[in-house]
Amino acid sequence: MMSLKSVCVYCASSSKVDPKFFDAAQRLGKELARHQVKCVYGAGNQGLMGKLADAVLSHGGEVLGIIPQFMYDEGWNHTGLTELYIVESMHIRKQMMVENVDAAIALPGGCGTLEELLEIITWKQLGLFSKPIVILNTDGYYDHLIAMLDRAVEENFMHEKHSSIWTIVNTPEEVVEAIRAAETWINNPRSIAAL
Repeated sequence: MMSLKSVCVYCASSSKVDPKFFDAAQRLGKELARHQVKCVYGAGNQGLMGKLADAVLSHGGEVLGIIPQFMYDEGWNHTGLTELYIVESMHIRKQMMVENVDAAIALPGGCGTLEELLEIITWKQLGLFSKPIVILNTDGYYDHLIAMLDRAVEENFMHEKHSSIWTIVNTPEEVVEAIRAAETWINNPRSIAAL
């Protein structure tokens, strides 16, 4: 069984989403704390980001937040995190979020979350990231994206092996086990990066 000490979590900052998404974020936070897995995320204090961090912390877990200076200057950071890093740019933030983590998890979100998820999938495709990627498909939120990714494989824009880059789960309680059960990524991913 793989070592699971920390994970990167991508999720929304919107505070106006349906309560079911807040519930899923809180439940994931509780699960991470219960399994003593540090949560690394974008340091936000609103939306699913804030709920996730609050849940991890309230259940005795650790949260590392990484935020660009301009967002910190706007006061968008959570003020009660275990650790907070303020960085120069979004690019540095995203790179630091996946350094030394054991997996990446995507909760529902908007363009920022989608961009982060697709970027980490691309990094894994290119061999720049080799850890499990879990998509938490709360209430079918990612159904259309999953269909698009499946079509990319069907239409030979991606290799069929690329569909094993990510794992899809429907509930927060499945996430930790999905990470531990994920198959090892291939040793030479660049050999199939271009068809």
